[in-house]
Amino acid sequence: MAAEKTVDGVPASALARHAELSQTIEDAAYRYYVLDRPTITDADYDAAMRELEALEDAHPALRTPDSPTQKVGGTYSTLFTPVEHIERLLSLDNTFTYDELAAWEARVVREVGEGTARWLCELKIDGLAVDLVYEDGRLVRGATRGDGRTGEDITPNIRTLDGVPTTLQGPSVPRLLEVRGEVFFPTERFAELNASLVEQGKAPFANPRNAAAGSLRQKDPRITAQRPLRLTLHGLGARDGFDPPTQSEAYTRLQELGLPISSRYQVHETFEGVHGYLEHWHEHRHDVEHDIDGVVIKVDQLALQGRLGATSRFPRWAIAFKYPPEEVNTRLLDIAMNVGRTGRVTPFAVLEPVQVGGVTVSRATLHNEDEVRRRDVHVGDTVVVRRAGDVIPEVVTRVPELSPEDPPAFVMPTECPECGTPLYRPEGDVDWRCPNTVGCPAQLREAVFHLAGRSALDIDGLGYETAIALLEAGRIRDIGGVFSLTRESFEGLRGFGQKKVDQILGSLETAKTDRPLWRLLVGLSIRHVGPPTAQAITRVFTSLADLRAATAEQIAEVEGVGPVVAGVIADWFADESHQDLLDRIEASGMRTRDEVADVGERPLEGVSVVVTGTLEGFSRDSATAAVQDRGGKISSSVSKKTSFVVVGESPGSKADKAAALGVPVLDEAGFRVLLEQGPDAARALVGGGDEDSDEPAGS
Repeated sequence: MAAEKTVDGVPASALARHAELSQTIEDAAYRYYVLDRPTITDADYDAAMRELEALEDAHPALRTPDSPTQKVGGTYSTLFTPVEHIERLLSLDNTFTYDELAAWEARVVREVGEGTARWLCELKIDGLAVDLVYEDGRLVRGATRGDGRTGEDITPNIRTLDGVPTTLQGPSVPRLLEVRGEVFFPTERFAELNASLVEQGKAPFANPRNAAAGSLRQKDPRITAQRPLRLTLHGLGARDGFDPPTQSEAYTRLQELGLPISSRYQVHETFEGVHGYLEHWHEHRHDVEHDIDGVVIKVDQLALQGRLGATSRFPRWAIAFKYPPEEVNTRLLDIAMNVGRTGRVTPFAVLEPVQVGGVTVSRATLHNEDEVRRRDVHVGDTVVVRRAGDVIPEVVTRVPELSPEDPPAFVMPTECPECGTPLYRPEGDVDWRCPNTVGCPAQLREAVFHLAGRSALDIDGLGYETAIALLEAGRIRDIGGVFSLTRESFEGLRGFGQKKVDQILGSLETAKTDRPLWRLLVGLSIRHVGPPTAQAITRVFTSLADLRAATAEQIAEVEGVGPVVAGVIADWFADESHQDLLDRIEASGMRTRDEVADVGERPLEGVSVVVTGTLEGFSRDSATAAVQDRGGKISSSVSKKTSFVVVGESPGSKADKAAALGVPVLDEAGFRVLLEQGPDAARALVGGGDEDSDEPAGS
């Protein structure tokens, strides 16, 4: 009789039983401590734990730190660790009129042929986008959308949602399945939640979407478990063993696996059917259990989706048709001013509170001085208010028949309402600005809050109220003071016990050592510098010292920056008060240099690459990263200056354009040669050629 196979000295049967018991115990503990819905008796739980301990006594290699025998029962938390999605989550392009929608349809038909595409329509849920990954039928990760490439791990919270299986059902469970959807808060339960929060002395949520986001991003998943969150799936990511031919058949298969799919999607052979669907749900948008802000139209056939491809931001095979936002009348009580973190001074409307789309609105944006005059609104007017995109309230216009005949004219203030500094309006700009970047209380409050925010250094516990308390007490005078906070900084301040202070200081130390340079750059509140721009800049300037020494011309060479933004950045770094700020940040021990992988001489320096079609061994993001890590540039369009076009399956017109222009074309194997051996070796594969030549490669 053959001996049983072993792995590192442990019999295969013991390994399998250990894995089975561990999963049973973990699931039972989670349901008991977090969901408060136990599925096995205490006796069965204890018996499983004793068997697991016996297995580990017999085979000590099985006793690892992540074994249930080494964990404290009842302690579950969500740490919001950054995780990379297997495939990038793209956004959706929007249309607002039937003419725009017809133009999109025409582009699709022109690409795939008349009468070829079928159209899947589904409601656009106004919720929080999430990404779920199942391996061999088991839920291994749930994450927020984040920036589309990287989200936050919220797996413990996702597992609390009713209707989200931890294990898929059925005989044909795929080896890998990545699915996307929207978590929403049922509208009928929204008022109940806000009422309970007010009773507890807590701030209510502004709308159901915020309630969903706030409920899902709880550190303690037991709080999430108490909220009536729901999930509806609407998209696919990476998959292995799951190959339906159409989106609609994918939905049927997902339902068979036990996953939550909307029952309201429809597939139409013609665009007349699409119009009927749009008109029906425009009338009945409030007849569903969640907020919607439009309809998503997709090409149903997955092969055609692959053929149509995507831009850097949007799939070409799907589009969102946004319904006109709801509008109501109310009275404009005042026009006040807001001062932002970069000194931008913007007018906003103080309104008689009114319900707009199920949300009470008492403030609304007026954008800028020119917009106030264009909309011809005045204090005392009856105005039309809508939620732009069903989210941000805005004043549309005045209602003359319901407004005073001779209202007072709007006058933009000439001094900052917070610090009294004279305002200025740069030539060609629509906004007035306060130049007092170091002494304006409003700018300081907003800047400290922004520095500590999730898009920048993500300092837990340092919120808006904490920023105000520290500034008003004189414990810090600008964002530089945040880096030097100590326990003494909080002495005598109300509401800052030891636990709160430990939370802030611990998170600050983590931020100093673990955050990449681009997050610090975002946190400096430089105009025009958000995460995408900061990431692009720090790929070129990998230390704060390098960036401080850079000229506007050098910064402008960074892809996607340009001379205007580069000038603003260079001027910011040249300011003496900012130089002092940066000196203090560097002296605080803040990490100001990114570790750069050793890629030798950056073999693709000066090489421009266009990728078209689907590559078997690379996602679009991983192909982009591979080129950029080696010093190359990824371009979205083909020109005579393009060095190589990499062609995968189902390429678009870029492959044809490359052939017409004589640009060297590489298949996936050639792409790997380019990455591993450099441009000369890649050119040799296509018969030589000179990247600066106008002659076809190999001619």
